[in-house]
Amino acid sequence: MPRRHMHVTDAAEAPLRAALRELRIDLEVPDHFPPTAQAEADSAARAPRIPAADGAVATEHALDDATDLPLFTIDPPGARDLDQAMFLSRRPDGSFRIHYAIADVASFVTPGGALDAEAHHRVTTLYFPDERIPLYPYALSEGAASLLPDQDRPAVLWQLDLDPEGVLVATSVRRALVRSRARLDYAGVQRAIDEGTAEEPLDLLREIGLLREELEVARGAISLHVPEQEIVERNGRYRLEYRAPLPAYGWNAQISLLTGMAAAELMLAAGTGILRTLPTAPDGSVARLRLTARALGVDWPHHTSYSALIRGLDPHCARHAAFLQECTALLRGAGYTAFDGSPPSASEALHAAVAAPYAHATAPLRRLVDRYTSELCLAAFAGHEPADWVRSALPALPHEMETGSQRANQVERACIDLVEAALLRDRVGETFEALVVDIQEQDPTRGTVHLYEPAVIGPVEAAPEGPALPLGQRIQVRLAEADPGLEPVRFTPV
Repeated sequence: MPRRHMHVTDAAEAPLRAALRELRIDLEVPDHFPPTAQAEADSAARAPRIPAADGAVATEHALDDATDLPLFTIDPPGARDLDQAMFLSRRPDGSFRIHYAIADVASFVTPGGALDAEAHHRVTTLYFPDERIPLYPYALSEGAASLLPDQDRPAVLWQLDLDPEGVLVATSVRRALVRSRARLDYAGVQRAIDEGTAEEPLDLLREIGLLREELEVARGAISLHVPEQEIVERNGRYRLEYRAPLPAYGWNAQISLLTGMAAAELMLAAGTGILRTLPTAPDGSVARLRLTARALGVDWPHHTSYSALIRGLDPHCARHAAFLQECTALLRGAGYTAFDGSPPSASEALHAAVAAPYAHATAPLRRLVDRYTSELCLAAFAGHEPADWVRSALPALPHEMETGSQRANQVERACIDLVEAALLRDRVGETFEALVVDIQEQDPTRGTVHLYEPAVIGPVEAAPEGPALPLGQRIQVRLAEADPGLEPVRFTPV
């Protein structure tokens, strides 16, 4: 998972945007789609080709009509690449039914075509602070394939039935024509639920989300609510601040996690699929985090599990936010496991953070593998063999996804360095209050500090002959370097 998110508001200054454009050039990020790929996307936007169960091509008219479902989407404000839409209901016996529609990208991308090849080259949507580089052309990702409100769209429609405690008891998945009724954002959803004005389908998001979070705790899973860095304008100056995710973000994520777990079970039962996997953290990792928690003043009783501790932390608190950043170390090493004919063992199929088998299934507009997950699950539920184009792609997908993830992480690191340096370049020599969140074992005069303000995490280096940095202590540091594009921020203790 990414270590830090960053978001630039419309207030971001023009020089910063120019520097980000230069960064995209340096990283050789594509700025357009090849003409043949764009032409395929434009044609598919006008006339999608719905894959039929027997491998032939159907039409939208042949799809099951589920446009009567009053689906709604929840995304950041202004988002147009809408992968998921949902409708939540309570059944007479107190159980729940979730309808979850996923954008049907396979209806717009011809296997083996130019657009398909470009998607395998890009692998993921790349997120820069000021814009995104899409996996698919905007004609699809923000147009014909996106689950925009008041538009009929082909979708992969999941039906997930939960008992009154939130346990999944039945799963079905099919292609259908859907129509979203409303495009919501997290702040509006949170406000409506908190104020008691949300109608039942939306209010159930909290109830189901909390039940699923309780089950997550019971199985020892981990959810990190790491604050995002955001550039905002205050009194004519630009600043970096932290923005903690709203509870509604976590409840919404539980629906996606549930679908990914259901997808994994379908594929494992069928014997063909691709999972998102994460090995269990090495024995010493949690012990080291306990030392970090002690140093940062985070109370971690011995009888409290790691997953339970995480849920009790407040991302608005500087020490807790710093600890949450360090916790991402336990989530490194994630990958993809493809299989065909022989499912992996229980340990090989596990995603340690989810504490269950899990698959990426709910973001096909932004992630290549999800298109294949949808096709594999549709075939598994229908009792059919996967299409040849799906099966033939499986062996290469794990490496493709790993390469794409590495590129996305490289973009993220470069953006963080650039934005922090750009916003602090005029403050070299100033002092800041900071928390020492990490020190190097081989050289305790070097480490990492988490500034209280602005929202910056950067390296700190004392004189070689100086004392060791005080892990977990509040110190004053001086900004020694901040040269966007050349030198990331660097601090020295005062």
